[in-house]
Amino acid sequence: MRDRNLIQIGTMDVRILIDEDQSSESLVMFEFTVPPQARVPAAHFHRDVDEVVYGLSGTMTTTLDGKKHEIRAGETLFIPRGYVHTHENLHNETAKALITMTPGLIGRRYFEEMASAINVHGKPDIEHVKEIMRLYGLMPA
Repeated sequence: MRDRNLIQIGTMDVRILIDEDQSSESLVMFEFTVPPQARVPAAHFHRDVDEVVYGLSGTMTTTLDGKKHEIRAGETLFIPRGYVHTHENLHNETAKALITMTPGLIGRRYFEEMASAINVHGKPDIEHVKEIMRLYGLMPA
């Protein structure tokens, strides 16, 4: 049976816990699982959304405003709207983090559209990916 809340985008998994339809756009929450040595997503900033990263397991490396932060289980990083950031896993063990975004403008529909654009045979159309990002207020850096 397919888990409707699990969205695979390339090598990463996004498991929706609270989305924009459930929270009246007040917040979105999801588990973000990134395999070893993976880098996702492209550097960007959120025009209208604040983000909190809470480490669940492994080590997620988040670069925020040019500074690398190693987020381990139990550690938290706040990413204010307007600050350029990217997430990656530079380590040998899968990293999992709980992500909360408020207001909840970037949820299930965004991740489903990104999965459709990224999970293609051959190379994804990067301009189309950037177009989807901008539509949801993620501004490529």
